[in-house]
Amino acid sequence: MEISHSSIDGKICSGSHAKGNSARTKNDTVASYTDEPTAATATAQCSGFKSDGPTVGNGGLNKFVELTKIGENKNWPTGKINNGSSASIDGDTNGNAKAVATDLVALNRDEKTIVAGLLAKTIEGGEIVEICVFAYRAWLS
Repeated sequence: MEISHSSIDGKICSGSHAKGNSARTKNDTVASYTDEPTAATATAQCSGFKSDGPTVGNGGLNKFVELTKIGENKNWPTGKINNGSSASIDGDTNGNAKAVATDLVALNRDEKTIVAGLLAKTIEGGEIVEICVFAYRAWLS
């Protein structure tokens, strides 16, 4: 989605609605993604940023997947957050899955249609595509 739909990419995993660290300040210092957040300035939690968002070039779904190493079976569905000191701990159970879903639901109808089309193109097997289309139609209504 980054190349052909960068505006949609920037709306997913760029927010501040999820808990990005365990410090009392919550997300006040979180500005970037990492796979092991050993400092309070980084997180592996989708949309766990400070209220004014990530630093330039550090937000969005593609950066989230790349920097938290989702493709290497890390930080999904539960992401790591900083423990308020110099170590990382598990964040909220299924926190990343919930945050991505929250961000997807917030998209407008046209953006949801684009995302559904991209998902359908990446899934092989007729039954799975049919299930996705059925779920997507239910999601739109």
